[in-house]
Amino acid sequence: MKITISEPKLPNSGALVIGVLKGGTLLSTGKQLDKASKGALSKAIKGSRFTGGRGQWLDVIAPAGIGADRVLMAGIGEAKTIKRETMENVAGSALQRLAGSGVKTISIVCDPVKGAKVDAALGAASLAYGARLASYRFDKYRTKLKATDKPSVTAVNVLAKGSAAARKEFKSLDAIASGVFMTRDLVSEPANVLYPESMAKECRTLAKLGVKVEVLNEARMAKLGMGALLGVGQGSRRESQLVVMRWQGAGARTKPVAFVGKGVTFDTGGISLKPGPGMEMMKWDMGGAGAVVGLMKALAGRKAKANVIGVVGLVENMPDGNAQRPGDIVTSMSGQTIEILNTDAEGRLVLADALWYTQDRFKPQFMVNLATLTGAIIISLGHEHAGLFSNDDKLCRQLSEAGEEVDEKVWRLPLTDAYDKKINCAIADMKNIGGRDAGSITAAQFLQRYVNKVPWAHLDIAGTAWADKGKPTVPKGGTGWGVRMLDRLVANHYEGGK
Repeated sequence: MKITISEPKLPNSGALVIGVLKGGTLLSTGKQLDKASKGALSKAIKGSRFTGGRGQWLDVIAPAGIGADRVLMAGIGEAKTIKRETMENVAGSALQRLAGSGVKTISIVCDPVKGAKVDAALGAASLAYGARLASYRFDKYRTKLKATDKPSVTAVNVLAKGSAAARKEFKSLDAIASGVFMTRDLVSEPANVLYPESMAKECRTLAKLGVKVEVLNEARMAKLGMGALLGVGQGSRRESQLVVMRWQGAGARTKPVAFVGKGVTFDTGGISLKPGPGMEMMKWDMGGAGAVVGLMKALAGRKAKANVIGVVGLVENMPDGNAQRPGDIVTSMSGQTIEILNTDAEGRLVLADALWYTQDRFKPQFMVNLATLTGAIIISLGHEHAGLFSNDDKLCRQLSEAGEEVDEKVWRLPLTDAYDKKINCAIADMKNIGGRDAGSITAAQFLQRYVNKVPWAHLDIAGTAWADKGKPTVPKGGTGWGVRMLDRLVANHYEGGK
């Protein structure tokens, strides 16, 4: 879909979207249109329950005196509450509402609003960004789509004074959207197409953006002693991989920041086999790794002034005759031993070696790992927040604030010695599950044993990596959750050698 930003010129066809403040107050373009239509817009507002509240919409078809085929009024609430997210959601919602309406073009007016928390250039860029995020579709395997199944809209144009500045702002946002789309694509692919080696190949495509990509095969991981990660994949015909991605956007002396992702490209549960119903959804058990790959694409695409390491452990968990068994004991790269009580608690084993490798080799300022780690986090938080666990209050605060800014919210849960003791083991250094209660917490306690006191945060995204119901800028399916938040974390605190 073509997304553009240009100087204000009202269209002669298609749909026109304008903002309306709480109380039904029209902005400058709205007033101009209302005058041209002899009060048609004001009359429509008075004859409806539309008040301009955030999230409200009022559609006026073919108003006389206006060139557009329809005017869609978007409620944007009070001026003081208008921020980037408001603009993104307006554009995203407008596109979703009009995608199948028959109109081919949408023009969205960005009028200045006194008291808003976003300036004109960023406001217009945010409208374009929201439309871009909402335009995502995964139709790759749908060979019999009818014309009515496809969106009619082919272009969105944001109308704003000072459009050159807005286009400059949008260039970076568009790069972030490309990263989000890559994550959504990876998460949406079926496991017969996306498996450890093919996902590693996708990672290699980032080299064209300047990302240095290194792939460790099973032989190299075995030499490094990664028995925890390799144990998960030993029942699969697909070879496990560890992919290291490096973006050097700051000075050589600036310590990197690191992001680590769980990449179980399909999770049957192994010998501890999952129930059949719903198992098809386990193609997205690589959502954490997908987010890290998309993040690296976003950062490189917008030329972030930071040194960033992305590490993803890629495995397939299958119940083959050579598969890992309950009761097996494996030795991780750290030298710590693990008794496997449940082969379906496999993501933490992948991350154990990936985290240890990352901190040992790169000595980062911090590590953040992402993983669709536990079903327990969905029981705790549903699909609105990801679980956040951390050994560092500063990093935790930065993540929470970044999440609030981009509507990828997190909720911090505790880490304490009492929970940690639940994974102690009589015959090994630890066991890979801590029992039925506090399952998300004991999983995080397990990971903490592999960070070696580096500032670290674990994001359990089992409830947010996939959505059965869409939002204004997030169509249902793979969400790309984490790319925007972590990009904002880097932008806010870790660019330019900060």
